[in-house]
Amino acid sequence: MQTEFAGLLGIQFPIFAFTHCRDVVAAATNAGAFGVLGAVGFSPEQLEIELRWIDEHVGTRPYGVDIIIPQKYEGMEEKDAEKLRQLISARIPTGHREFARILLKEAGVPELPPGTVLEDRLSMTEATSGPLVDVTLRHPNVKLIANALGTPPIDVIKQVQATGRLIGALCGHPRHARRHAEAGLDFIIAQGGEGGGHTGEIGSIVLWPEVIEIAGNIPVLAAGGVGSGRQMAAALALGAQGVWCGSIWLTVDEAESSPATKASPRSAVWSPG
Repeated sequence: MQTEFAGLLGIQFPIFAFTHCRDVVAAATNAGAFGVLGAVGFSPEQLEIELRWIDEHVGTRPYGVDIIIPQKYEGMEEKDAEKLRQLISARIPTGHREFARILLKEAGVPELPPGTVLEDRLSMTEATSGPLVDVTLRHPNVKLIANALGTPPIDVIKQVQATGRLIGALCGHPRHARRHAEAGLDFIIAQGGEGGGHTGEIGSIVLWPEVIEIAGNIPVLAAGGVGSGRQMAAALALGAQGVWCGSIWLTVDEAESSPATKASPRSAVWSPG
């Protein structure tokens, strides 16, 4: 099961465990795979706490961090994080908010208690995610950074590579892979439509070989519906250097998922979206 990319990172199995739970990162890493912490939604202070905890539980073993920093977005000229949040929030039409409110009401989802502070999910910008990169680079065990939304800004690519770490990004279409390759990324994650998060419409078995051909010498990790050894073997047979899995970790004992999620059949966990 060893691949050249896995050997470069010093891991036994070419399995990349993407998760928002630090316990899963540590468990996967200690088992010989490569845990990747999804840092979206964390403040720099929270991320520091999470990474410090992981460091204490994995010894000298390597792991990674997943951050979202798009190259293009509304309000790129604004560098103040709070002002940018307000700007983006103001751009959301009232009709969109009302549609979401009605949808939740019809589905029987109870309203949040008064005074509840929602977790910020609008801050997928350089102003808010840039500091997360700075925190990440203070932890020597972090050997890989992935950008989950497009090609990272060129200054971020240079910043990460200058420290000797690897930086890559996800893609759901061949044209995305071309942009990644042209930007000089160290690896590419090809995520097919079976993926359980933001992704494209091309099926994994079609997308993987297309991206692998475009990438050339750049290692490609296969993502989107990988949940068994046979699917992993298929990805490697097509030329992938490893597999990037996400949804499967929602059901493991170490996950912070709800009891209902952990008890769900795996087929339900793998539903796209």
